[in-house]
Amino acid sequence: MKKILCAVLAVASMWSSAWATEKSFSSPDGKLTVVVNDQGGAPTYRVTLGETEFLGKSPLGLRTNIGDFTQDLTMTDCEVKEVSQNYDLRNIKQRHVDYRATEAVCSFEQKGRKVMEVVFRVSNRDVAYRYTIMPTRSALVAVVDGEASGFQLPEGTTTFLCPQSTPMGGFARTSPSYETSYTLDDQMGKNGWGQGFSFPCLFKVGEKGWVLISETGVDGDYVASRLLNEKDGLYRIGFPQAGECNGWGSTSAQVALPCQTPWRTITVGTTLANIVETTVPFDLVDQKYEASQDYVYGKGSWSWIIGMDNSCNFDEQKRYIDFSAAMGYQSVLIDALWDKQIGKEKIAELAAYGKTKGVGLYLWYNSNGKWNDAPQSPIGKMDKSRERRAEMAWMKSVGIKGIKVDFFGGDKQNMMQLYEDILSDANDFGILCIFHGCTLPRGWERMYPNYASSEAVLASENLHFGQGACDAEARNATIHIFVRNTVGSMDFGGSTLNKFYNANNQSGTRRVTSDVYALATAVLFQSAVQHFALAPNNLTDAPAWAIDFMKEVPTTWDEVKFIDGYPGKYAIVARRTGSKWYVVGINAEKQPLKVNVPLDMFEKGAPLKMYSDDAQLNGSVKEIKQKKQITVTIPMNGGLVINN
Repeated sequence: MKKILCAVLAVASMWSSAWATEKSFSSPDGKLTVVVNDQGGAPTYRVTLGETEFLGKSPLGLRTNIGDFTQDLTMTDCEVKEVSQNYDLRNIKQRHVDYRATEAVCSFEQKGRKVMEVVFRVSNRDVAYRYTIMPTRSALVAVVDGEASGFQLPEGTTTFLCPQSTPMGGFARTSPSYETSYTLDDQMGKNGWGQGFSFPCLFKVGEKGWVLISETGVDGDYVASRLLNEKDGLYRIGFPQAGECNGWGSTSAQVALPCQTPWRTITVGTTLANIVETTVPFDLVDQKYEASQDYVYGKGSWSWIIGMDNSCNFDEQKRYIDFSAAMGYQSVLIDALWDKQIGKEKIAELAAYGKTKGVGLYLWYNSNGKWNDAPQSPIGKMDKSRERRAEMAWMKSVGIKGIKVDFFGGDKQNMMQLYEDILSDANDFGILCIFHGCTLPRGWERMYPNYASSEAVLASENLHFGQGACDAEARNATIHIFVRNTVGSMDFGGSTLNKFYNANNQSGTRRVTSDVYALATAVLFQSAVQHFALAPNNLTDAPAWAIDFMKEVPTTWDEVKFIDGYPGKYAIVARRTGSKWYVVGINAEKQPLKVNVPLDMFEKGAPLKMYSDDAQLNGSVKEIKQKKQITVTIPMNGGLVINN
């Protein structure tokens, strides 16, 4: 009997395999290929670049309250076409984008009814997919409880990942806020601190290349996700943790049907160039509303990073307005407690004074309603529409340029809706938005025209709080260009020229990086709005060449090029604005980095400036002649800048 049963099962297995539907489609250049299969009723996909498989058989599907769309599925069709669009976006790494991709819409039936589509987009460096859930005769809404969406990395892959925090931990129970340290070149099979990993997630596939996994297009219609390790090289999409937002809100996504989920994105390259240069977070999304005005980005100063809470007083902020004016900057960010230590009447006076100097104000706000214990004020102004719009009407009346909203509660759908509501309301009043203590931006630069930047990283405040962060500053900086900053603007608040993180510049945590390093990170870190950690005393105690550079450095870019680097070791990239190129590098390794830097992006014969460090981190600037390439040495914690 056992032999007969085994024979029947074997025949059934062969029958299932024989009748599996498989469809493959490739990028416009034919090099990046996706293969979709429905064998055994469980849909999967694979990703290859050339002859190399970068993702093995990876699961697809959704679990909802109107059906389990991870099994018993049949792929009935897969319509393939070419798509293209050209767009301009001045607040990302690449101002003009010519997007070309192959689109495949794969339809799946269950018990004879079409229940789901998986829409793939394959460009020359990116694979993306999202789901469309179909309505039924009796259901026009649904709850998505989770996704089978997975990513099967090859054996031997190493990871560059940021563990997600347990909810309601850390300072004033404000986690998770995407502010943990990366593990580098680690083995697969781990799950962070038990809660998985925050996007974006970088993987090195042996010596064959790199994979960056993230998501885009998340708004108030869905949850934001994380990456969970299931076993070995299989990672899956994970929904928010129940404890986020102090337990407020569901971990599921409540959707109207038909529903289109956010995009899962996979960037693939034999080098890190595709990772650094990808525009996939913006290629796949649309603008959600019209800009109420032509928003102005640019540079600003910020007293809190050096002077902390005590600097939030009228006289010091007026001094910083004068400092920003002297630097030619567009703004000053006034941080927490301004409502108590300055007051609205005096803020209006500062705004009027700043206007005479060509300097606008950004004001800090606590997002909080009921999701953590962060006590800093203003509080209770951003979580409810009535209070928020009244506050924004006052801001518009006195000429406030933007807001920095801090201490969000997590990645649940209700919190995604809060981000969207703040942005939408702020646009009505002509206000730019920066977020801190927050989630990763997911295509928001294109979706929301008044979105400026987000933290979602261990940012500069940690340099003030502990010497360990200062000692690891260069190491961390060489990670961000390859991971966090690849998918969205990063509000780091760095590039200090103080020797110490203290208003007296003589005590406190000590900066171990060089002045040239500070200049290099002003270019290395991408954000259309930058509030640098400079201080008024730098006008007299910092090198004149450094101050002159920081006056001129742009914050919006037309193009980015990866040159060389490795996460946690060193980074060399080039950015262009107009006809002006900046080639910058930093080194975190203990040994000096000797490297050949190409200069072919510069116009032939153009005179160039090179800012560099000697072994003691003493910086200098000199003119050099344009060549095809130059050999340079960057000491540990040092930097390099070459510009025309």
